[in-house]
Amino acid sequence: MLTVMHLITGLETGGAEGMLARLATGSDRKRFRHIVVSMTGPGTIGSAIAAGGIPLRSLGIRRNVPDPVGLLRLRRVLREFRPDILQTWLYHADLLGLAAWKLGWAPRLLWNLRSTETIGSALVRRLLARWSALPDAVIVNSLEGQRFHEALGYRPRRWVHIPNGFDTAALKPDAEAGKRQRTALGIGRDALVILLPARHHPMKDHATFVAAAARFAQARPEARFVMIGSGAEAGNRALADLISEQGIGDRVLLLGERHDLAAIYPIADVVTLSSAFGEGFPNVLAEAMCCGIPCVATDIGDSAEIVGETGVIMPPRDPAALAAGWEKLAALGPDERWKLGAAARARVVERYGLAAIIARYEALYEAIARGERRQGLGGKI
Repeated sequence: MLTVMHLITGLETGGAEGMLARLATGSDRKRFRHIVVSMTGPGTIGSAIAAGGIPLRSLGIRRNVPDPVGLLRLRRVLREFRPDILQTWLYHADLLGLAAWKLGWAPRLLWNLRSTETIGSALVRRLLARWSALPDAVIVNSLEGQRFHEALGYRPRRWVHIPNGFDTAALKPDAEAGKRQRTALGIGRDALVILLPARHHPMKDHATFVAAAARFAQARPEARFVMIGSGAEAGNRALADLISEQGIGDRVLLLGERHDLAAIYPIADVVTLSSAFGEGFPNVLAEAMCCGIPCVATDIGDSAEIVGETGVIMPPRDPAALAAGWEKLAALGPDERWKLGAAARARVVERYGLAAIIARYEALYEAIARGERRQGLGGKI
């Protein structure tokens, strides 16, 4: 049995955190033992990991506060479990994991890059780029993410592309759930619902979404706009002001962070992502597609690769273009949107099924444990 320890910056709701939880809890328990270590705390995802029988530890490091004691706490956890592989997720975990590996506390090291451009972390990225040939391999979940980091100077021994995987049995079309949720939220059956599942953050570009909504609402009086995600709530003054300035307060619902996505996605006729930068593999697109909902997304990260011909891709930071994308799907009518949604689900089942993605991780772990290298490359194991 191989023991894989995952070190991640934190476990708040996010794409990397969700994929880590699915990987750790869905892996073959007869062949692999997974341990998850959060640099900060258990966050919102930690309970699901622990409930899945996965050992969970937290280092208690405060965000943006250097804490050398955190490295010693990591050493204690590494000694407790003695993993065969240390896999790190996100930049600060990559740096801390590298330090532990250099000190000889872990035999093999994998980095896992999950995004492209981000706010902050520039110094950390420069350091990681300089030392990127040290890990046994660097995993990326998006092709755009690999290109972005190559441009920063990352030169790993081995790139490994493994996209995110999704439980297509748990996320599936459910028209009845959609009807129930619409009733509970006071949304009419004939409303045309545009859903934005995104935390309130500059990279998600809520300003463009709200401006597009105002434009779209003029032509589509039946349109309603729903936002979910951390910070997408009525108490967010900045977001509330954006909506008020556009005069669409009666058309918008702010639901905040939700954990019942399988029930929320079906309320939508269209799921959208208005991101301006920073996306690698946007989970919400594939999740919505699993539920049979066609998507309109900006051309950031691997969005176009995920959506393919089953939705619409538009340029970022362009409210008119985003509204035009919604209109393209609105004009199809319910029956044609349903067919497009069915094609979207089939695309995710074929390309991003969870079992197949976990199998790719497991094959990598076995290869790294055997000390395999790309031909011609040497270096310390």
